[in-house]
Amino acid sequence: MKITITGATGHLGTQIVKALTKLVPAQALNLGVHTPSKAATFAEQGMTVTVMDYCDQASLQPVLADSDVFIYVPSKSHDSYSRVSEFENVIAAAEASRVKHILVMGFIADQANNPFALSAFYGYVPRRLAASSLHYTIIRNALYADPLIPYLPELIERQNVIYPMGDQALSFISQADSAAAFAKVATTPDLLVNGRIYTLTQSRAYTMPELAAVLTQVSGHQIGYQPVTLAEFATMYNQGNEGHMLASMYAGGALGLLSTVSDDFVTIMGRPAQSLPDFLQTNLA
Repeated sequence: MKITITGATGHLGTQIVKALTKLVPAQALNLGVHTPSKAATFAEQGMTVTVMDYCDQASLQPVLADSDVFIYVPSKSHDSYSRVSEFENVIAAAEASRVKHILVMGFIADQANNPFALSAFYGYVPRRLAASSLHYTIIRNALYADPLIPYLPELIERQNVIYPMGDQALSFISQADSAAAFAKVATTPDLLVNGRIYTLTQSRAYTMPELAAVLTQVSGHQIGYQPVTLAEFATMYNQGNEGHMLASMYAGGALGLLSTVSDDFVTIMGRPAQSLPDFLQTNLA
């Protein structure tokens, strides 16, 4: 079996690779990376590491050749056009390389009425795959819980959660749980179903006062909810010119479009996803 993972040195990709090593031999893993030095530890374990560029279809085809399963994690970009262009290269290379099955990362903010700057891309993914010649499965993630860990000191200082969400809720999943589900689906024929779309979430979503209460509990510091405006949020978090993209995500959240809760994680893993309080307490410890 040959399992190819692109984006293998990113936050989620790295955890997917680690999760796969618990299920298949290292020699079965083929990593497509932009910077081989970041994958040196994986290469030392016996995995194949190959340089590739999402913008260069010719560089993708040798990486994907003879792949039984190809796990595609999109690159980090802030607009749908860039990601759709990248995805077109990926689809063309996967078809030319006769990939047997592609497993694609999606996101719950993919609704037709979602103002999120990347919703067009995430909505495009299932439609484009359906129009391709590929066998495919999609795994949609909720918001990652992980960024709350480094963000917590700022929230403690502010004494408030400030997401411009109104009275709507957010749904989360940890990257470790997401990675475990990707690895399980990739290696389980009964789960790797053509056309199947899974959605990974914890067992509940949180309104902002509820999120503030969880953060208060795990930090020992009183944290409330005092939202800023979308424009203020975009200005405050515009490092790397991603302020508009982040604010647009919470604009979708304020419409109730980030509160999805699903039992698909239980279907895949046979257990619930780690709860948000347990995840935060474990990682803060």
